[in-house]
Amino acid sequence: MSAKTKVMAGMIIGSSLGGYLPSLWGDSLFSYSGLILSTIGGLLGIYIGYKLSQ
Repeated sequence: MSAKTKVMAGMIIGSSLGGYLPSLWGDSLFSYSGLILSTIGGLLGIYIGYKLSQ
């Protein structure tokens, strides 16, 4: 698996999990907390994918 694929997979998985997290406490997936956590999850996923590719 190439480095680009790992980074993209990390971004997709991280942003999906981060966006879904607010639904655990009753917020919408499209609320402000959902958007912020989706961004944080995506960035964290990119970082983890990058570290795994090295």
